[in-house]
Amino acid sequence: MRLERRLYSRSELAAEFARLRSKPRPPRIVLANGCFDLLHVGHLRYLEDARSRGDLLVVALNTDASVRMLKGAGRPLVPLMERAELLLGLSVVGAVTSFDEPTLEATLRELRPDVHAKGTDYSKESVPEAAIDRELGIEIAICGDSKAHASSEIIARLAREPRA
Repeated sequence: MRLERRLYSRSELAAEFARLRSKPRPPRIVLANGCFDLLHVGHLRYLEDARSRGDLLVVALNTDASVRMLKGAGRPLVPLMERAELLLGLSVVGAVTSFDEPTLEATLRELRPDVHAKGTDYSKESVPEAAIDRELGIEIAICGDSKAHASSEIIARLAREPRA
């Protein structure tokens, strides 16, 4: 009950989820999301923990336009297709999709995963899509380690402390 490891449109992924859910023992699907603009160890720990919450981990990536809207004109540092390729290179990631909106609401409504994984910079109550998760019966899991590994902080530090 695996998916081809690739970048899917939301509608393609919804169809794959329907196929998987029709099996006698459907997989527990976990959906994680983020910009993943500068992949670092915090992302790896988040994704490993998220994967441990189910049978299949799908990552929803903000599109380049969505990253710019959220992070500013200088972002993303890495384009969507390269971010997707990097994530698909991680053994814990089963598939990747993307979304244009600033939040994951439409993606959650269309895909209806069993678990919505968020990083430790959130609490279950502060997840922007918490109301939709509750409405759809999606479990929220706070994943990763509590050590701060924010891409924005790494970028700001590099700007302050340029290296040869």
